Amino acid sequence: MNLIMKMLAVPATVLALWAVNAQAATNDDIAKRLEPVGKVCVQGEECKGMDVVASAGGGGAQSPDDIIAKHCNACHGTGLLGAPKIGDTAAWKERADHQGGLDGILAKAITGINAMPPKGTCMTCTDEELKGAIEKMSGLK
Repeated sequence: MNLIMKMLAVPATVLALWAVNAQAATNDDIAKRLEPVGKVCVQGEECKGMDVVASAGGGGAQSPDDIIAKHCNACHGTGLLGAPKIGDTAAWKERADHQGGLDGILAKAITGINAMPPKGTCMTCTDEELKGAIEKMSGLK
């Protein structure tokens, strides 16, 4: 009799566990698990249910020091892949002479040049903010 009780206990336990799991997975739980993890908000369109403030400048003006620290210093701090170093005015002046002055360097910074990606990865930077960072790094005005 002991063997029969054991044989009946195993399926009963499995059935009880299945019933508990089935109750835990209500429609609300399933719907919550299937919700998207994020929402896309397109600038210029209303973002329903989103508590964000979209701005064209990326959240306000950035200082040249902030831009240099976040986006420029990795290459221009060391001269990586031939990038003119921060504070090496002679190297920056030579480039300015070949590129059409500070505005020419800015144009190359916006579109990217050699290994440097467009805007030096600072896609939220305005042209004026980039120009300020270039002026600060180069010592040119």
